[in-house]
Amino acid sequence: MERHAQTATSPEIKPPITSVGVIGWIRANLFNTPFNSLLTLLILFGVYKLIPPLLKWAFFDSVWASSGQVCKDSTGACWSVVTENFRFILFGFYPFQEQWRPVAAILLFVVLVFFSHNRRYWNKKLLYAWLVGVVVMGIIMRGGIFGLPGVETSQWSGIILTLMLSLFGLTAAYPLGVLLALGRRSSLPAVKTLSVVYIELIRGVPLISLLFMSSVMFPLFLPEGITVDKILRAQVAIIMFTAAYIAEVVRGGLQAIPKGQYEAAEALGLDYSQQMRLVVLPQALKIVIPPTVSILVSAFKDTSLVIIIGLFDLMKTTKVTLANPEWAGFSTEAYIFIALLYFGGCFAMSNFSRSLEKDLKT
Repeated sequence: MERHAQTATSPEIKPPITSVGVIGWIRANLFNTPFNSLLTLLILFGVYKLIPPLLKWAFFDSVWASSGQVCKDSTGACWSVVTENFRFILFGFYPFQEQWRPVAAILLFVVLVFFSHNRRYWNKKLLYAWLVGVVVMGIIMRGGIFGLPGVETSQWSGIILTLMLSLFGLTAAYPLGVLLALGRRSSLPAVKTLSVVYIELIRGVPLISLLFMSSVMFPLFLPEGITVDKILRAQVAIIMFTAAYIAEVVRGGLQAIPKGQYEAAEALGLDYSQQMRLVVLPQALKIVIPPTVSILVSAFKDTSLVIIIGLFDLMKTTKVTLANPEWAGFSTEAYIFIALLYFGGCFAMSNFSRSLEKDLKT
């Protein structure tokens, strides 16, 4: 006679509600020790004292579209300083009737950036699209052909000047920085010496000194009657400064590549340019994505320093707006608006770097 063991199923016992879900997370992370509990309560009290007055100032009692006098009689934020001067802050002295042109240039730039964000489009067509797009943006902004009235570069101001200095500065500085990094590791004494002198000299001075040299000193060395556009001089200074810092970051990536990779490339019969292009640089540049993007973000914010040499970038047009007696005293609201614009650009670059790291992870 076979005996069959009968097993009774136990009822499923759920964990206590205080250890799972939102309540469990709060207990485990915010109230797990007496010190953390006290710190959490202090932070909550600070939020309670700070957030309601801030919301009241920024939204409930604020003025969004009115004159400066109405703002002076209000207890809330005066966002009218932005809404009433929106076009001047963004486009500065660009002719009022032609401000659709910088808008079109910015939209074209956003479209190119959108497609560049996806690695599926990384091919020669995208490169050609950028080359054509840059030319088209220049034609739209400068005019003088195709029935577009000409606009001098001295009238380019506001956000379009900030984006132009950033776009061309970062685009040109990156390959120059890679070349300088390779030059610093070169076995040719002359190339290595020149690269070291350039990198250390540029990194040893602040950006503002280069901007002053490009604006004040450089024209003194030009022959009489020959001038170079002021924006172009500032652009070159930003490129030179950013490239020196990128060079050191890329050099660190090159040193992180194992020696065996160089030897394997040589064993395959590759020459120096092929070794760098096919084996070494793809690995080195992937390693240094985070610090490279940090430098590019800093360079994007440093374009605001051109205000020192009289260029009307986003910061300068804002200061001119605040110089109007009607809007004097509302700098907080104006600078919050500018800070949000800069934050949007920096956050977009940081987000792109994270997605690129994730895609290239092996």
